[in-house]
Amino acid sequence: MAYLDNIRTFVRVFELGSMSAAARDQRISAAVASSRISQLEEHLNVRLFLRTTRQLNPTEQGLIFYRGACKILEAVDEAEAEINKVTLTPRGTLYVAAPLGIGRRLVAPAVPGFKAQYPLIDIRLRLSDRRLDMAKEGLDVAFFLGVPEDSTMRIRKIADCPRVLCAAPDYIARKGMPRTGADLTGGKHDCLNLRYPGAPEFQWPLQTADGVRRFAVKGPFESDDGDVLTGWALSGQGIILKPVFEVADHLASGALVQVLDTEPPVPIQLACLYMHRRRQDPKARLLIDYMAEHIRKELP
Repeated sequence: MAYLDNIRTFVRVFELGSMSAAARDQRISAAVASSRISQLEEHLNVRLFLRTTRQLNPTEQGLIFYRGACKILEAVDEAEAEINKVTLTPRGTLYVAAPLGIGRRLVAPAVPGFKAQYPLIDIRLRLSDRRLDMAKEGLDVAFFLGVPEDSTMRIRKIADCPRVLCAAPDYIARKGMPRTGADLTGGKHDCLNLRYPGAPEFQWPLQTADGVRRFAVKGPFESDDGDVLTGWALSGQGIILKPVFEVADHLASGALVQVLDTEPPVPIQLACLYMHRRRQDPKARLLIDYMAEHIRKELP
């Protein structure tokens, strides 16, 4: 097991390009991570990384060993998955990610119920509205809204989520109620956008009498946290585009009012990604099945 731990640490150091980042990912100290790499190098009698004060670069031998190490770990994971199927007692840890809105309102509340049903499976949940690299972040399952860019992952659709444009009543009183999607452009209204590093220019797809049209919108504020946008909208700072489940309570209370109900936004896909392997890890499959059922019940 010690040798296998060394290999797992090596793979994460290679993928993250940092000893300290790999140590945090593995929940060990940087000293332990460094020791594991040194033990591996001593065993193989080669240098796996070239270390400087600022960089950590794999050697040619390190690149060769990484390719083989990934195959080793995949084989071990598949073997454990098969054992779990036979024993009917899936165990281990799942690393799961979700956007803030989905995570807080739909995924996190269901985690205790999943743990009660499968007590030997631990969940490590990360919430972020940024796009995550599953391999680099060491994730098993990632929930998301929209269309994924990474075609190397497998995708499972859970539901289509209705969306709504909404704003605070005092914003509408001040700026007026837009009547068409075109009213959102050209600086006529303040639109609050979800933006993160590397995000494309934002366009809001609306269902118009002429079919789906995309409108390039702008506003004074942007954030990579969807709940921050909701807070700004509640304080009268502009119009937001949101899945209905995220703002249903605010709409019911009147704190937010629907905008452009005659040209509503196109629904957005809610789905999850998981690693492309010959055999899916039973733990991941159990979690996805459980969450899909829970989310479908909660969405209406």
